[in-house]
Amino acid sequence: MASHTFASLPSQMRYVAMNGVGAPTVMSLQTTQLPVPKDDEVLIRVMAAGVNRPDVAQRQGLYPPPPDASSILGLEVAGEVVLCGASVSDWQVGDRVTALTNGGGYAEYCVAPQTQCLAWPTGYSAIEAAALPETYFTVWANLFQRGLLKAGERALIHGGSSGIGVTALQLGAEFGASLYATAGSDEKCAACVRFGAVAAINYRTHDFAEEITRLIQSEGLDVILDMVGGSYFNRNLRCLARDGRLVQIAFLQGSKVEAVDLSPIMVKRLTVTGSTMRPRTTAQKGVIAAELREQVWPILNQGRCAPVIFKTFELTDVVAAHQLMESSAHIGKIMLEVG
Repeated sequence: MASHTFASLPSQMRYVAMNGVGAPTVMSLQTTQLPVPKDDEVLIRVMAAGVNRPDVAQRQGLYPPPPDASSILGLEVAGEVVLCGASVSDWQVGDRVTALTNGGGYAEYCVAPQTQCLAWPTGYSAIEAAALPETYFTVWANLFQRGLLKAGERALIHGGSSGIGVTALQLGAEFGASLYATAGSDEKCAACVRFGAVAAINYRTHDFAEEITRLIQSEGLDVILDMVGGSYFNRNLRCLARDGRLVQIAFLQGSKVEAVDLSPIMVKRLTVTGSTMRPRTTAQKGVIAAELREQVWPILNQGRCAPVIFKTFELTDVVAAHQLMESSAHIGKIMLEVG
């Protein structure tokens, strides 16, 4: 059985450093010492990492990491376990894992709690495996755990062509729901239909609330997954059916809403909820990982609901990767090839 000690590993690693906060150009590649895993953590030699909206927000100074987390960008990786903490029992050196990290993914080595790691699905490359954690943890926790989406229900996924949106459409359809989506171009709307949506609405040319009413008449939606906020809030409430659930996971148009009409919440018995992943405890993230392992990983192992990779960049091209993310021109995931 392979085994490593910390002394046998390289003393330095490349990572993406930030010179303050601001535009993508504050990032550059530098070297630092390898992180040391805690008792319940594994050290991963990173092969690939995902680029996500929270990374952009952190770079802009809008989403600081928790006090006990790495300040290095990057919330999902795939790679090889090279060192195990003293209490790690789920993994051993040589295992290939994909992990939801607490930070530190934009680097050649990264630590992650053992419970936040999952095995690579059958036949997956490092890039494909690294594209899973952030979106699959987020979608499972919000669309299924908080949104309680069930087979036969109707759900609207805002931002349907994003990494989160694509995963929500794929998994929602896989579990028997009827999915609708919004996206910012006809091309993106067509992609949403390919990924499982019954219909997709171009929010630049149509009012989504009016289109939803036209599409499903007076029946309404059971669940809405929203990452936009702002002016979408009241329209979301209008679109929901009795006992509907609005799940807020981000607010690209702002977190504050004026002139909210609360009456639909009472009359239709609506639930307004939401969450963010990073402040959750390791135990809470471990529960999500366990449910994914049991209910979603068998689907991935059969070749269904695979992540959609839009473009892969070398770690040295991280600035270009963030510029693409900010342009919103992508459909699916933006990835970094690390080693």
